[in-house]
Amino acid sequence: MPARRSQRRQQILEALAQMLEANPGNRITTAGLAREVGVSEAALYRHFPSKSKMFEGLIEFIEDTLFTRINIILNEEATAAKRCEKMLTLLLAFTERNPGITRILTGDALAGETERLHQRVQQLFDRFETQLRQVIREAEMREGLRPTIPLNAAANLLMSAVEGRISQFVRSNFKRSPTAEWQDQWQVLMQSFFREAVSQPLPGQSGSYVTQG
Repeated sequence: MPARRSQRRQQILEALAQMLEANPGNRITTAGLAREVGVSEAALYRHFPSKSKMFEGLIEFIEDTLFTRINIILNEEATAAKRCEKMLTLLLAFTERNPGITRILTGDALAGETERLHQRVQQLFDRFETQLRQVIREAEMREGLRPTIPLNAAANLLMSAVEGRISQFVRSNFKRSPTAEWQDQWQVLMQSFFREAVSQPLPGQSGSYVTQG
C-alpha cells in the first residue's frame, strides 16, 4: 500500500511538471491537474493537502537532484574552475531537460502562490551560490588562486550568468536552449576570473576535499 501511494504521488508530480511545460504562462488548477492524472480532486488532496505542497514536492526533487550530483562533482574534480563549470553546466542541463519545472525556478509558475514557495526557491539558489563561493574560496588554499574581484561578487557573477540563461529559456517558451554556446561563454568568463594569490596551496591540499552538508 505505501508503495502504491508513493507511485501515485510521483504520478501527480510528473503530471504537474508536464502541465507546466505544456501550458507556459498559464496557471495550473487542481481541477485541471486531477483531469490530467485521471482522478478526482478529492483523490489529489489525499496525497497532497494543497497545491502548494505539490509545488514543494517538485522543489524538493530539484534540490535532491542538484545537490546529490554536486557532491559527486566535488569529489571527482580537483580544480575550482572545473568544479564551478561542472556545477553550473549541471544546473543548465537540468533546466533544459525539465522545462516545466524550470518555470518554478524562475517564479513564473508561482504567480499567485504562497510566499513560502518563493522563499523555498530563493533558498535553493542561495544554497547553490554558497556552494560556489565555498569552491572559489578554497581555490586559494588548494591552488594558490583567488578571484580578481571580491569573493561574493565573483560567485554572484557566475550565478547571474546562469540565471540569465535560464530566464531566457522560459521567456522564449523553451525555444532558446540554456546550454547552447555556454562553453564559449564559459571560456570568456574564466579568462580573467582567477589570479595568483600571495599565499601558496598547502602541501597535500590539492587532492582532498570535505563535502559540505
